[in-house]
Amino acid sequence: MTESRASEPEVTETGAPCARSPAMPVTVTARFAFTTDAPTDVLLQFEAAAIPEQRIVSSECRMSDADHLARVTAEDDIGERIWLDVNGRFEVAYQAVVEVRRIVPDITALPGLAPHDLPGEAVKYLLDSRYCPADSFQSFVGSEFDGTSGGERVEAIRRWLAENLVYASGASHSGTGARDTFVERRGVCRDYAHLLITMARASAIPARYVACYAPGVEPPDFHAVAEVFLADPSIAGGGAWYLVDATGMADPAQTVKIGVGRDAADVSFLTSFGDSEFHGATVSARIT
Repeated sequence: MTESRASEPEVTETGAPCARSPAMPVTVTARFAFTTDAPTDVLLQFEAAAIPEQRIVSSECRMSDADHLARVTAEDDIGERIWLDVNGRFEVAYQAVVEVRRIVPDITALPGLAPHDLPGEAVKYLLDSRYCPADSFQSFVGSEFDGTSGGERVEAIRRWLAENLVYASGASHSGTGARDTFVERRGVCRDYAHLLITMARASAIPARYVACYAPGVEPPDFHAVAEVFLADPSIAGGGAWYLVDATGMADPAQTVKIGVGRDAADVSFLTSFGDSEFHGATVSARIT
């Protein structure tokens, strides 16, 4: 089956006028395949999200036939998930051109918000999740980053990760959490994002996991970054989400969001509710 999707109109997240970076067209592609030996429910999330900060100029998705296919809204209304009922081999070929127009401030100048001033939808991103045990890091962040707060604290965490972790392909697995990465001091983008999120939450700064496409990622793959909730200087008392890539590979002005969640468990590109065999993926993102 093949789907082509129209673009969404562009508006600001707050409803108020705001300056955005120049449109940055990025072409993203993804191909992957998997096989199930029996009828199995599978949840996919791999398409660029149609949201105010990025416009889907064009997209095409070719998928094998399935016994059932349905689209459902993903976390925080960012992107969509695809429910499948699959029996046998299933292939996906996806391509999209996305214009990224995102506000990219210097977050070190942005204050944080007191927890009691946070909007309800941000509160869950202060709490522990499967891969991000923030409570157990409170003592560490309090001593290591003493004297910093808000965006300055986030930048201090990012620098600490850059100086103390080694990026190593294959260094972790699907069960690796932030505590494991902290001890072993190595990992991939997923692990860097989990540890930054964990330390931010331990600092009372809401932080969430972002699955994305990003030019410059080596080796090319689905990428993961963090997003932190800090003050929005354009709205008194307001806040906004800001991208932070602890690996340093992705430029927020060129990053194409797929979806967000508490951690990787919420936004995996493929979740199988039964036995399946994954046959690999080919992913690319380039400025066009």
